[in-house]
Amino acid sequence: FNLLALFMDCLREIEGKQAHDPIFIEKMNKSQRLSMNKSQRRVCVPGPVIVGAGPSGLATAACLKERGVPSIILERSNCIASLWQLKTYDRLSLHLPKQFCQLPLMGFPSNFPTYPTKQQFIDYLESYAKNFDIRPRFNATVSQAEYDSTIRFWRVKSVGLKGEETEYMCRWLVVATGENAEAVVPEIEGTDEFRGDIRHTSQYRSGEEFRGKKVLVVGCGNSGMEVCLDLCNHDAMPSLVVRDTVHVLPREMLGKSTFGLSMWLLKWLPMRLVDKFLLIVSWLMLGDTARFGLDRPHLGPLELKNLSGKTPVLDVGTLAKIKSGDIKVVPGIKRLKRHAVEFVNGRIENFDAIILATGYKSNVPSWLKEREMFSEKDGLPRRPFPNGWKGECGLYAVGFTKRGILGASMDAKRIAEHIETCWKSEAKHRMAFARSLFPQSHQTI
Repeated sequence: FNLLALFMDCLREIEGKQAHDPIFIEKMNKSQRLSMNKSQRRVCVPGPVIVGAGPSGLATAACLKERGVPSIILERSNCIASLWQLKTYDRLSLHLPKQFCQLPLMGFPSNFPTYPTKQQFIDYLESYAKNFDIRPRFNATVSQAEYDSTIRFWRVKSVGLKGEETEYMCRWLVVATGENAEAVVPEIEGTDEFRGDIRHTSQYRSGEEFRGKKVLVVGCGNSGMEVCLDLCNHDAMPSLVVRDTVHVLPREMLGKSTFGLSMWLLKWLPMRLVDKFLLIVSWLMLGDTARFGLDRPHLGPLELKNLSGKTPVLDVGTLAKIKSGDIKVVPGIKRLKRHAVEFVNGRIENFDAIILATGYKSNVPSWLKEREMFSEKDGLPRRPFPNGWKGECGLYAVGFTKRGILGASMDAKRIAEHIETCWKSEAKHRMAFARSLFPQSHQTI
């Protein structure tokens, strides 16, 4: 038997028998009323359903395919890696060297630079999908996913562009929507009163349209710092809101990437010693950042990242612009006025536009009806890395490690290995069950 055909035959046989089972019918009454909408199409999936066609979803699908397990990817957008393709600024490049950002089973082309550009990374992902024949179902927004304990399957409901509904039934569900599914837009007093342009970095492309304008950038992470630099390079006049402490490190130290050097040192030294080394070299190369309004946290950069997930800023030239005064550092915002911003120190200054580099968040709680594996508060797995990839009843998470693509790749491999084990085990049971249903199909001739 073809395994897929066999699975479908078995499922139809089970459904046929259950249709005449009064106990099963009684249990299913509520579920049937909710799910058997006449306008809804039902699809039975033999392998896992993966929600999200970003790098995490692609990596999981490729690792599964290598192990012979088919999967379906549901993607709400019209392309893979929609965050990279539709919501990032033009000058973006990878902050880490390419060897730390490649997906499993396929590296970057050798002619790519150490830090690939946005377009090069997108090209790599497109080639990756083509190489493994990964074909996501685009414009399929998952509205709800819930485990049906009666039939021991996940029911994943998606909505298309025209409102058409499809319900996917699957044994395994992989959540690959990641930490950056929705933009975080803070509530600022006076937002409705401000007459200038206010936008999140997800809607920012280039500083060209802000040439000659005074722009306030809110958020001093890697995106906020880089947007400020981009604005400077396009002759805008940016100011940077710094409310919290931040670690700023050179992108490279001693001729090596700071990240790569850190990973190497951690093999031989405890984290606190590596942190001290990084801070000493940073001070020698960058000077005392506190002099420019960038106070450092009490914890070292690696320890802080490990405990809170907060990533240090890898400087690509922004600090020099801050030192020269081309970028001004300002305190937190108290409120917005018609054409001005009032800061917490009482100072008021006019601005033409405000860019919110305030990050992203998970949207899992809005559609996944499950509260054991994922936190309702932040939409992240409750168990910390490296144990947050697996839940109960065939539920998995990839891309939630706060360790970038490297962490997502590690989870993708673990998930594929575990599902393969379950797949092979259940295949044996399905084969035995099929033989009991269709003994004549296996007679020796």
